[in-house]
Amino acid sequence: MAFVASDLSVLAYANNFTLWHYATLDNAVSVTGAGYLNKAADMLRVNDLIIANVDTDGTPATVFYIVTVNTGSSVTIAAYS
Repeated sequence: MAFVASDLSVLAYANNFTLWHYATLDNAVSVTGAGYLNKAADMLRVNDLIIANVDTDGTPATVFYIVTVNTGSSVTIAAYS
């Protein structure tokens, strides 16, 4: 599958920080793959957090991600630890 913008929603926003929620049928490997969130580059900022419910039709999991890079057209995330 691919990123679906309507499945990304704001949970909280304050002081130039946004906490997001994203639900997808895609697995965690796909979500962290190159280019997956590029369509959201105009919304996501470095250090934003994303709570993601992944693989919702298979083996569901909840993963916390942090936006590590946003060049304005390319977004990179990593599992938050």
